[in-house]
Amino acid sequence: MEHKRLTLFAGHYGSGKTNIAVNYALELAKEGKQVCIADLDIVNPYFRTKDSAAVLERAGVELISPQFANTNVDLPALPAESYRLVQDKSTYGVMDIGGDDRGAYALGRFTPFILEEDDYRMAFVVNFCRPLTTTADEALEVMREIEAACSMHFTCIVHNTNLGPETTAQTVTGAKEKLDSLCSLSGLPLWMHTATAAVAKELDGPVMAMELQEKYFALPDPFV
Repeated sequence: MEHKRLTLFAGHYGSGKTNIAVNYALELAKEGKQVCIADLDIVNPYFRTKDSAAVLERAGVELISPQFANTNVDLPALPAESYRLVQDKSTYGVMDIGGDDRGAYALGRFTPFILEEDDYRMAFVVNFCRPLTTTADEALEVMREIEAACSMHFTCIVHNTNLGPETTAQTVTGAKEKLDSLCSLSGLPLWMHTATAAVAKELDGPVMAMELQEKYFALPDPFV
């Protein structure tokens, strides 16, 4: 599988982008790459990349997150070291972008550098079981709002339809028509599906599952 130097995950609130960003960073580290993941979510103080700080540290993945992440103080500011992801070309960077257009504004300051290097993948994470992205048209609207906010276009789609612990293979495959419609409307290719390891075993196509913690979803990937 071809990896870009920078991989960005964005989507609607609760789409699962943080889970996927963390798992993807761990996968890069398992391949022996020097990896840095940045939490650029200045909107949601409740579920953040920093929740996985210990797991990332054990894997040798550097974490950049807001100073007050996971505290009672949540300031809408990014640490200066976030620029390392666009400056240090020897590191594979993973960016967890804030939900919807409000969260994507933070990415705008990095956009010129990312576009100039032109070695990135920007994935739109969609969960058709979440409110406001229950249809392809709704998901496309969220996608366009994010693109306008950060002045960048998505390059692919990550399909993460799930119902948490109630997810079955049918939950994922049942959204195929909506997923196909979103790909058609947006003109973007599907990069990967996501599911727990148990569910991933029941899915056909591009799937590679791995576990992080119970609350995380596995990362299927077009290896098989």
